[in-house]
Amino acid sequence: MAATPENPTPAAARRKTGRHRGEGQWAVGHFTPLNGNEQFKKDDDGLNVRTRIETVYSKRGFDSIDPNDLRGRMRWWGLYTQRKQGLDGTKTGVLEPEELDDEYFMLRVRIDGGRLTTQQLRVIGEISEEFARGTADITDRQNVQYHWIRIEDVPEIWNRLEAVGLSTTEACGDTPRVVLGSPVAGIAEDEIIDGTPAIDEIYRRIVGNKDFSNLPRKFKSAISGSPLLDVAHEINDIAFVGVRHPEHGPGFDVWVGGGLSTNPKLGVRLGTWVSLDEVPDVYEGVISIFRDYGYRRLRNRARLKFLVADWGPEKFRQVLEDEYLKRKLTDGPAPEQPAGQWRDHVGVHRQNDGRFYVGFAPRVGRVDGATLTKIAEIAETHGSGRVRTTAEQKMLVLDIEESQVDGIVSALEALDLRVTPSPFRRGTMACTGIEFCKLAIVETKGRGSSLIDELERRIPEFDEPLTININGCPNACARIQVADIGLKGQLVLDDEGNRVEGYQVHLGGALGLEAGFGRKVRGLKVTAAELPDYVERVLKRFQAEREDGERFATWTARASEESLS
Repeated sequence: MAATPENPTPAAARRKTGRHRGEGQWAVGHFTPLNGNEQFKKDDDGLNVRTRIETVYSKRGFDSIDPNDLRGRMRWWGLYTQRKQGLDGTKTGVLEPEELDDEYFMLRVRIDGGRLTTQQLRVIGEISEEFARGTADITDRQNVQYHWIRIEDVPEIWNRLEAVGLSTTEACGDTPRVVLGSPVAGIAEDEIIDGTPAIDEIYRRIVGNKDFSNLPRKFKSAISGSPLLDVAHEINDIAFVGVRHPEHGPGFDVWVGGGLSTNPKLGVRLGTWVSLDEVPDVYEGVISIFRDYGYRRLRNRARLKFLVADWGPEKFRQVLEDEYLKRKLTDGPAPEQPAGQWRDHVGVHRQNDGRFYVGFAPRVGRVDGATLTKIAEIAETHGSGRVRTTAEQKMLVLDIEESQVDGIVSALEALDLRVTPSPFRRGTMACTGIEFCKLAIVETKGRGSSLIDELERRIPEFDEPLTININGCPNACARIQVADIGLKGQLVLDDEGNRVEGYQVHLGGALGLEAGFGRKVRGLKVTAAELPDYVERVLKRFQAEREDGERFATWTARASEESLS
């Protein structure tokens, strides 16, 4: 039985007499809500808001929405209010929520494992054109996000999505979010193990289940059997990474406690090997620990990473085994070093059945409904019925016969969807930014796109793998701390002393088995206008000073502050 304020588990009941730490943990008997978020979740489960949306709010309009539903429970169905147009970054964090809210919503479509049929992609595109003013961004969590959604249209959008097997259930909120999966699961020639069955079973058990719909905060997860480590496993609450056990064969290494935002932490290994069949049980055990032991007093400490940091991986594994799984897990090996720096599957690659998949790069994840519909048409014209999104804001078309490869590449490139992109197009990522996000301080998508153009023009010979991640605020939705060049949006002073849009610079971050956070050079901030000049300057210094085969991140670790300024 799930732990709830009304029904604590036997283990929780035994701990009620323990020392009160003030963290609001259910498993030690602290069920009194300690902040407004915990109160509205106790008052009514977020999943229940769907009925009010369908029967009341969609009929009576935006002004009829209860504030706790508007800025709280509606997230359980993928809905956030978007930023009112015309409010610059000086208003972020200053205005009251109702002053920042527009009467439109962002709506997130969850795409577990990044898997779509061309029929589903076509429906996503059609909804974009009809209800979202053409918006449809691909996120770095394999989802699609709409903007300009009216509450009156939400029930019809749900009907259309669900008719083709898609959902917005728990795409946001204090819930189990989308499960990332390798975009080449089941088709890659070098795959260690296909995690797709586990993703499907987790979705069946967990998503929409009220035993897991009141977590301390969001819960992010990833499963991949690719040796490229292609789902950013280090920054998820739980991740399953494909490995080969010397005795038991292919399975998964388990990581817990990763996450970025304003207090970044890399996930840690539990040192276990789990079979494909065991993955859903282990996932359920870990999310149950988070629900029962997670910190609920302060929102900024309510992620699993803080509990893992306090307990350590040994205690976490022990609690998982003794209290939740009721059995010991098998010790196992760590994943091997990935071959190559690119993990996005862009380009033309052979599948394990002899056919090919084609990966391509939109600009910073920005597409539109018409383009998505055309991608579906192109895929079908060339014999494919399947596409996938990636954790790098890219897309793939699967199952292409060799005779069709050149044709589909030409068709995609004609839409400015690059199959052989420059390092700048391939490696630049941006969050939503101030265009729609109420937390943002600066613009991101347009600036990232123009930066790509400038760098391609100024340094056309640059051919090293490079990631440039642009975030509109400190919350790191675009993973600024783990990019070669991470740009955290903030207001900075220009040469005339005016407050203008700009960025704090992080240099040399990385994911992979050499994962680490970028270096912050003291006082290094650039205005938005100076950004192309700065990036050009630092990349040319890298070209001049690097040793043979040296990566950008390695160079930044040893370079002088003068070289990085």
